[in-house]
Amino acid sequence: MIRINLLGRTRPKATRTAVPIEATLQYVLLAIALVASVGILYGHYMLMDRENKQVLAHIQRQMGEKARLEQLKGQVETFEKQKVVLQQRISVIEQLQRNRTGGQELLDAIANTVSRTDTLWLTSVDRKGDALTINGSAGSINAVANYVTQLKHSGYFQDVEIKESHQDEGNRAVEIFLFSLTAQFGLPQPGSPASASAAAAKTPAASPQPPSKSGKT
Repeated sequence: MIRINLLGRTRPKATRTAVPIEATLQYVLLAIALVASVGILYGHYMLMDRENKQVLAHIQRQMGEKARLEQLKGQVETFEKQKVVLQQRISVIEQLQRNRTGGQELLDAIANTVSRTDTLWLTSVDRKGDALTINGSAGSINAVANYVTQLKHSGYFQDVEIKESHQDEGNRAVEIFLFSLTAQFGLPQPGSPASASAAAAKTPAASPQPPSKSGKT
C-alpha cells in the first residue's frame, strides 16, 4: 500500500531503548544459576533414588534372611521335641533292659550275701525298679550288722539303710531279731571297684590241693 505525505513533514524515526550491560549479565547469571540449581537438584534426586533402591533391596534381603531363620528355628524346635521324645524312649528302654537283665544278678547277689552271714534268714524281697525292701530275721543284732556290711561290699547294693530292727516278742523260747532294710540295686560298671568286689564275691574260694603222691621222698 502506498502512503502519501500531504503535510510535507518528515516522519520521525522510532527510537530504540538501550539495555544496560549489567542487566544483561544479571539475566545471564540468573539463567546459569537456575540451570545449575536444576542440575544439582536432579543429581541429588538421582542419588537419593539410587540410595532408596539400595535400601529397599537391603530390606528385601533382610526379610528373606529373617524368613529363612524363622524356618530354621522351627526346624530346631521340632528336632528338640523329637530329641526329648527319643530320650524318654531310650530311658524307658534302658530301664526295662536293666530290670530284665538284672533279675538273675539280683538273686545271685542276695544269695551270696545271705550265705556269707550266719544265723540270718530272709522272709521277703520287694522290688520297685531299682529300689529294694528286704525283710528277714536273724539270731542276733550282730548278724544284721554283718549282713548290711556284706550288702555294701558286694558291689550290687548302694544306699543300704536299716529301717527297723527289733526282737521278736512272739517267740520267747529263742532270741530272734526281725529287721527291715532298704537298698538300691544296680549292676557294677566294668572296671570299677564295685565290679571287682562283685567278681570276687562270685568267685568261689579255691580249695587246697592235696599233695601229689610220688615215689620220691
